Amino acid sequence: MHAELSLVEVKKGLTRRSIEQLGFVKHLDLNLLVVLSEGNVTLFPLSTFSQPTPLQKAKAAFSFAVHSSVQDIASDVKSEYSAGDSFAKSKPIPMLVTQLLIGCRRKVVIYSWRDGEAQEPKEAPLPHSARIISFLNDDTVCFAYSPTEYAMFTISTMTAVDISTPLPITSSTSAGAMGALSGLTGYMTLGLGAKPKPASVRISEKEALISKDGQGHAIGEDAKVSRPTPIEWPAPPEELAYIKPYIFSVLPPGCIPIQAAADSSNPNVATQSQPNFIPSSVLQIRSSLSLLTTQTIPFPFTPSDSTSSLSATAGTASNATIRLLTPITTEKAPLYLVTTPTDRTAASTEGSTIWHVKMKSWAEQIDELVQTGQYADALALLETVDEALLPDKEIRRTKIRALNAVSDFRVAKFDAAIDTFIDLDFNPAKVVALYPEQVAGRLSVPQDEWIHLYGGPKPITADDNSMKSTSENADKTEDDAKTESQETPAAAGLLDSLANPVTGSLRGRLGTGLATVNALIRSAPTKEDPSPPPITSTKPKRPVPDDLHRSIEALLRYLSDRRPKLGKALESVGITPKNQSHATSRLSEASVEELFALPNAPLAVLTPEQLLRCAQKLGPEHLQLVFEASRWIFATDQHMAFNIFTSEDVDLPRQDVAIFLASIDPKISARYLEYVIEERNEQSSAFHDRLAELYFSMTVSAKKRGDEREQSDGSCMVILMYILETHHEIYSKLLQFIRSNDIYSVDRLYGTLSSTEDLYEARALLLGRLGRHHQALEIYVYQMQDYLKAEEYCKGVYETGTETKDVFLTLLRIYLRPTVSTNENLLTPALDLISRHNSRLDVVETLQLLPPLVTAQDIRGFLVEALRAPIFDTSVVRHISKARNDQLSRKLMLLQTKRVKVTDSRM
Repeated sequence: MHAELSLVEVKKGLTRRSIEQLGFVKHLDLNLLVVLSEGNVTLFPLSTFSQPTPLQKAKAAFSFAVHSSVQDIASDVKSEYSAGDSFAKSKPIPMLVTQLLIGCRRKVVIYSWRDGEAQEPKEAPLPHSARIISFLNDDTVCFAYSPTEYAMFTISTMTAVDISTPLPITSSTSAGAMGALSGLTGYMTLGLGAKPKPASVRISEKEALISKDGQGHAIGEDAKVSRPTPIEWPAPPEELAYIKPYIFSVLPPGCIPIQAAADSSNPNVATQSQPNFIPSSVLQIRSSLSLLTTQTIPFPFTPSDSTSSLSATAGTASNATIRLLTPITTEKAPLYLVTTPTDRTAASTEGSTIWHVKMKSWAEQIDELVQTGQYADALALLETVDEALLPDKEIRRTKIRALNAVSDFRVAKFDAAIDTFIDLDFNPAKVVALYPEQVAGRLSVPQDEWIHLYGGPKPITADDNSMKSTSENADKTEDDAKTESQETPAAAGLLDSLANPVTGSLRGRLGTGLATVNALIRSAPTKEDPSPPPITSTKPKRPVPDDLHRSIEALLRYLSDRRPKLGKALESVGITPKNQSHATSRLSEASVEELFALPNAPLAVLTPEQLLRCAQKLGPEHLQLVFEASRWIFATDQHMAFNIFTSEDVDLPRQDVAIFLASIDPKISARYLEYVIEERNEQSSAFHDRLAELYFSMTVSAKKRGDEREQSDGSCMVILMYILETHHEIYSKLLQFIRSNDIYSVDRLYGTLSSTEDLYEARALLLGRLGRHHQALEIYVYQMQDYLKAEEYCKGVYETGTETKDVFLTLLRIYLRPTVSTNENLLTPALDLISRHNSRLDVVETLQLLPPLVTAQDIRGFLVEALRAPIFDTSVVRHISKARNDQLSRKLMLLQTKRVKVTDSRM
């Protein structure tokens, strides 16, 4: 990819020698750059690069890795005065935890930060030195000691477990490739003879990929191989990276056959006159789902097609080293490569080139897999994609699952295919179409058209094959035509038994259908064998069920499942054979196109979901009709009826719809307003204010119902708990709405909440939105007595250099200078606040607020951190230096008062 790059800034002299590795640690208040050079790890402030901090415990370092995550950490701050107090048993607090893990000589050192505050470093001995470090999650790390030695390290227990892999088995392909090396000379064999490097990369939260003995093994958290089939590389990769869901490996020159590269890029490339192996480095891309090669890109990278790239590579001997610009630490990080020519002259004239590897859109990748018939891989890839990146994810999943079921049906996995069709509620006509003509009759579709029937790509057929098929159909004998005419009504009757009720039991109907199908199978022509069968034994053999019998058994299971479900669904909306018999015809009289085009079939074969689609197409001019028609549907299924007002085809007046839905149920109206705001991006404050008022009214109503149920005699505890859970759920929605929404009128909502005596947290959040943080914190402390939420509130609004920089000091002042009379001991949460957030408190004002009975031991940690501040440190050094200078001056004056006269006699 060609792009313009501009140099922003150059920092010289950071280290005496070359930098081996760079990393980034993000604080709440400060961002740090991690630099590894000469075996030392140093932290530089990213803004100024001044006052670097060398990590003294991380000497003789080989590598490091950084990992950040949000963890629920229990407060471990306990002191003598708080022993036994209920506040000491606090709930876990979510914190941003950043871990810097450094692999040193035969040990590992871990530095960590919690919400920007440094923790005590930890270290553990190792049997070897970690050369490559890959985080799987916040507790598991993969170490690469050497190209053949790996280990899985657990941070919580500070222990490492060696990884053992199966012995490599040399395949015929690998043997053939090694045998072909005898014809290679010069630089083409240097790559295969180079010393392998250790390689490890994270591919999921529970798996890491390691390179060992030319194979790639997926390793789980238990240090065992998690997948039975490894990746077979022709040579150990020089670089390894992972970007979900692909594995990128850089392979040395002379190890990839040109024919294999051409097959992975373009199967039609002719390589008879080309060399056997690619003479340059290769970027190989594999799918982490199937571990198969999806693309092979040899150097030099060209924007043209793969055929010309392979031809250019085969015709030239230019090569370059390919390296990752930065280690890939996240699944969504972009991949950058740096190529440097191996020829010194070319390297000095051309320099290095930065390449950005970009993936196609998710939709294109999934479509390509479907086009090539890899439906299982397409489903696996689809499950890894977020729905926000692929809006039609559910539609694609249904379509690909159906295609995968057709693929299973084609390879005689009939039960699995039928189970999928049952789960998808698929059109019965299309399921029957998969069967041969003696079973499906006129619904039968040739096998090469199955995929197209189920929404897949249309098969490409040659014109001559089409002409041949037409001539063969025209040459049918008259007897075959008679047989077909006799089979068609019987097969159509099989579908009629599904759609039209008949008398008798279900067992009898299934027995009749099975007998009909068995008669069709017995009447089917068999292949004639010109040679007589050999006579080996007169004992009759046991008949073995063939694929046709097994497929028909699966079909009967499918039809027996569809029949009761279809009848109950139609009866629920008032459709029965009696009131629809005058408007519908038997399925045997409907055309094949009508059957395949369901739900565009007669009314008697439509499901309630398909009937609702008609109501979804009514525009604003039929608004009252939509309202009246939806009332009885709401009484049957609220979720189904709600879909009428979320149609993509028409846009009904939103204000009128919200008022109508509120008359049915405020919860449905709130759900509609959520849909309009989140999905349709409604920016009008009227809708946001209405949603806030609905949340408020539903919260108050639920609480009122809970109070009445609690006061009534003989109340059911199950109903009471359900009402309380409903109140908590609605109240949580109100709080989340207040925190995240910026369009609603804060003053209006606060005025509404002021009429109630409770809902303290909502009032506190609204006061915070109005900038009245002192009053908000007073509600948390005096009325709610929830000190952890008070601290969480301060952490949410705290920002250095703004008016909220003293919010923690405000909370401390509320603790130690209460404005209302309270029986709570507020000194305990005040001291805990000082111990947890001492860096965000003003030292002088904090000491002035503390009561005289607080000992220095109680705030020892706070005092130590305060004395480490630069202002105190500089003052102490200055006074010590001044005292030393005064001491030397006095000594000099004392020596100067002693006078000695030097004469000739004394010399």
